[in-house]
Amino acid sequence: MASWFKGWGSGGNPNGGVEFWHTPDRCGWLDKQGEYIKTWRRRWFVLKQGKIFWFKSEVVTPDAVPRGVIDVNKCLSIKGAEDTINKPFAFEISTQTESMFFIAQNEKDKEDWINAVGRAIVKHSRSLLENDQGDYTNN
Repeated sequence: MASWFKGWGSGGNPNGGVEFWHTPDRCGWLDKQGEYIKTWRRRWFVLKQGKIFWFKSEVVTPDAVPRGVIDVNKCLSIKGAEDTINKPFAFEISTQTESMFFIAQNEKDKEDWINAVGRAIVKHSRSLLENDQGDYTNN
């Protein structure tokens, strides 16, 4: 899971320059498994500017310190995972090297999170392609 946190806290700016405390793309309660002790814990999640932050409380201020962050540009897919982990309203976010599971409060929340993160993945992948200045012509 360490790769999900790459760059976190570097440069003295623990929020990566994202003002997560206002106008998020999506926010709400989800359960996630602990990284080392695999118990399910309820956390407040905030999706903003291609990053998914989580906190212990829904009171998120400029001084709040996220418990973790996922950079959407590392995400390959997001999909339902009820059958995979045998829990209702579960979904999975995958990178090249790992998967992380979440449980929403209900089916609508699960679908809303899948759609919001899916849009962020597509948006970010498009911006990467638009910023790619490589010359692929055969001269």
